[in-house]
Amino acid sequence: MSYQQKAAARFTVAAWSEHLVVDIDGEGTTAGDAYYPNRGITRAEVRYAYTGEIEGTSTLTYLISYKADAAPVLAFEHFEGSIAGHEGSCVFQHLGHQDKASVSAHVQVVPGMGTGGLENLRGEADLTIAGHHEEGYELVLTYSLT
Repeated sequence: MSYQQKAAARFTVAAWSEHLVVDIDGEGTTAGDAYYPNRGITRAEVRYAYTGEIEGTSTLTYLISYKADAAPVLAFEHFEGSIAGHEGSCVFQHLGHQDKASVSAHVQVVPGMGTGGLENLRGEADLTIAGHHEEGYELVLTYSLT
């Protein structure tokens, strides 16, 4: 689908808590309080803070798979704030993959789950995160409000 408008923002990770769901081989790595299986699935509860043309906060639940190569990642993100001055909330769906160095995802607005000025929001973005950056990560949402 083609969208006419764009909103650029940066987001930072305000909180991240990841927990094991399935450990296929009983082998993995512990870092801090988190255990990352060599092959398996974890669930991460995350909060993002957005600044720029997208301003607000969100809560996400990721399901993250781990394996040797590109492993699937999916999430639902509930955003509250404003996009290009339109106040409200919406839900984003993330579908992507990750490896040991990066995460890539296609992000889409879930139709019918917006409120206020974002009630009729439609849109999408491609997201790539490589490494940890204190200044955050860029997101450019192409969208329409019908």
